[in-house]
Amino acid sequence: MAITSAREQTDAGNSDSAHCLMSEMGERMFHKIDAKTYASPQIDTAQIAQAKALGIGMIINNRPENESDDQVPGPDIEAAARAAGMGYVAIPVTHAGFSFSQVEAMEQALAAAGDAPVLAYCRSGTRSTLLWALTQAHMGMNPAAIAAAAESAGYDISPIRTQVDMLAARAQTPKA
Repeated sequence: MAITSAREQTDAGNSDSAHCLMSEMGERMFHKIDAKTYASPQIDTAQIAQAKALGIGMIINNRPENESDDQVPGPDIEAAARAAGMGYVAIPVTHAGFSFSQVEAMEQALAAAGDAPVLAYCRSGTRSTLLWALTQAHMGMNPAAIAAAAESAGYDISPIRTQVDMLAARAQTPKA
């Protein structure tokens, strides 16, 4: 079941340094969405040390392999993460959209991380943030709070807001 079309957006967001880690070139890298979750554009193996220094305990790769010629292969990121003592999960999201199985996989990855923060990445961080938003809605988080958290990190969930509202309402409906 496809939830919606995922389109990459330019990251027009927030320059608040409390919500992001800057690269050596001054580019925003790790965008803090909430107390436990960061989203990021494509990372490389050298940035694993930066993630570890932030206390990140799990890397979530939302980028399909071979999406572009300049991307670092997932197995290289996984090896670096595991060598640093961090967990790694691949939940690829294509531009075709999100599926409910991806939402469930993200929920499981967040749970598996325990109390440790996670870093989810894709090409720009948008798909990672949108998948986080759908997952939070599925777990019953208030849609306005989801949108505000994403916005504070520089991301816009409006392309999936209807789905976020639907999943949150469904989570609030008592089970029969």
